[in-house]
Amino acid sequence: MKLHVLVILVWVLFSCCKVQEPTQGKDGFDHLNSLSEQFLEDIKAGNDTKRIQEQLAKLRVEELEGALQTDAQKLAFWINIYNAFILVILNEHPEYYEDKSEFFAKEQLVIAGEKIAFAKIEHGIIRKSQWDKGFGYVRTWFPNSFERRLRVEQPDYRIHFALNCGAKDCPPVAIYTPERLQEQLKKGTQLFLKRSSKYDPDKKEVTVTALFNWFRGDFGGKRGIKKILQEHHIIPDDTKINLTYENYDWTLELDNFISL
Repeated sequence: MKLHVLVILVWVLFSCCKVQEPTQGKDGFDHLNSLSEQFLEDIKAGNDTKRIQEQLAKLRVEELEGALQTDAQKLAFWINIYNAFILVILNEHPEYYEDKSEFFAKEQLVIAGEKIAFAKIEHGIIRKSQWDKGFGYVRTWFPNSFERRLRVEQPDYRIHFALNCGAKDCPPVAIYTPERLQEQLKKGTQLFLKRSSKYDPDKKEVTVTALFNWFRGDFGGKRGIKKILQEHHIIPDDTKINLTYENYDWTLELDNFISL
């Protein structure tokens, strides 16, 4: 009898002290997506984000893999993380923006014990190992293990209208969720293209964001860009329309939120 009681007591103590598993939503473990959303919510509200940054730093790569299983989960998480750290770092150190190439290439974000750069998130994880100087036509030959394990399977050109680089001409910051990602990317792309494109019917010429030029391969080249503009009712269905690219305004602008 005493042994039986002792076994029950040990079982109760073990159950109470057990480490809580991450909450599982209908699309898998969703705690990291929620964390990325809270990161931006806190920035928007002017709250301190050091606790969230510490949580991100202490994650394990295995936890990231387990939580971010679909492309929707990966894209929503990494877009939020990218945009959040842009705002945090440039609000604290606007002088870093004086050398933009150095700023985006510098390994300064700590996630899952790894120091990574904004370029690693954008070109390695979100664009699936694209060389940052390859215009969307050249893949990186030897991406590291961190990148290979966490990158998306099917890149989506609309991420270029979701990532905020801190400049005036960058897309505004929205808080992306896996459940609504497709709807949000569609709406964000439409709003950004309408704002940044100018079509002149007399000249049969459309002036568009420089993003189309820098990442032209992601959009399918000039033909793909025109098709995208037609789908979003920026230009008529006419293949003879000329494309020109607007100069990018790199003026720092860090309070540029939007609800999608």
